[in-house]
Amino acid sequence: MSANITFLEGTYRLIHIPLDLYATFLQPILRVLIPHAQSLQLDDQTPLDVRFEGLSSEYQHAFMNISVTRFECSLVCHTSWAEHVFEPVIRKLPPEQAQAIWSHAESYIVLSVASAAELDAPSRVLELTSPLAAAGIPIFFITTYYSDYILAPAHEQLNVIAALHERGFELSESHDNFYVCRRNSTTGGRGRSGSSSPPPFSSEELQSATFELLQTHRVSPHVDPGLELVMCASRDAMPFVHAYARLISYGREVTVRDTWMDHVDTKFYAALVSVLVSQPRFVSVTLTQDDPPSLLIDKSLLSLFSNSIVGDLNTVLTPIFLDLVTLPTEVTGIVCVVSGRLVHEMDMKATSELSYLSTARAGVVILPEQQAIQAVKILEPLMKPREESMES
Repeated sequence: MSANITFLEGTYRLIHIPLDLYATFLQPILRVLIPHAQSLQLDDQTPLDVRFEGLSSEYQHAFMNISVTRFECSLVCHTSWAEHVFEPVIRKLPPEQAQAIWSHAESYIVLSVASAAELDAPSRVLELTSPLAAAGIPIFFITTYYSDYILAPAHEQLNVIAALHERGFELSESHDNFYVCRRNSTTGGRGRSGSSSPPPFSSEELQSATFELLQTHRVSPHVDPGLELVMCASRDAMPFVHAYARLISYGREVTVRDTWMDHVDTKFYAALVSVLVSQPRFVSVTLTQDDPPSLLIDKSLLSLFSNSIVGDLNTVLTPIFLDLVTLPTEVTGIVCVVSGRLVHEMDMKATSELSYLSTARAGVVILPEQQAIQAVKILEPLMKPREESMES
């Protein structure tokens, strides 16, 4: 098993927006979603280099996630976007509304994970989260169509590196980024023998403490009836862009442009804007500079995208929601323990599909429908408060 883990440049912020304030923040969300608008003007005091922090030379986000769920609108964006786009809007709100917005002052680093093909989905989640949980590092975990992403507090970066190295990853430096590659030796971290089986998902102590915490805060698994999700992605726009450029340049000289619009599928973005304007039941879009946009979306909205998306559109997924709003953000181990318990109890095979989406104030376990039904039956008694368990 192997994985290549890259620390993305820059720091990022998480923002929680209550659904009753979603309309207020829709314009800033679209402003960040379509970043070439920043070339027009942010404000008179904002230098040009600040306006484009977190963007590639083609105005692509290094990383951004927008998620709308039954609990909230959750954003992960570069720190400069949080400071220069969202915080000015928050400051203009009445005090009671501003207090409802949660913009964590903590800065986060983002780890992009490219896993080898032999590392199946359930094992991949555990392989990446178990060493960080064991080290007491709080994380957010986002699965996309192409990759996995881990958010960890920026001040924990050295501890993240140490935890991964202890688990059996090796660190090297290249092009000012860090890359971590799984050792191909017969022994893993802590001297364990290498095998094709997933790592232990957590210690008994961590399992017990995590489920006790969820019981105390009355966190229970919830499934929205009728909500079906599909994981897909935008088509790679570059072949069409290059073909169009050749077509219009035939027989005449053209001026070469290099703008955001020249590097994206505008049909996809038009559909995505329509989805966000409608305040959907569920959508999670992840933008990165290395891959086309990735979507986890309510299946009923797929028709808006026509032929601008790719993926297995017939595999329907069910989200299991965990409302973590009352838990402190520094809590560790939830992704690892919850996912690990399901992998263990359900004896998931390599063909199993298990994804996890962390939002600012919730966690979402994503499984095929039949597995989701079984997962809820497993999680409910583990999360039921003790007094209720004793009464029943």
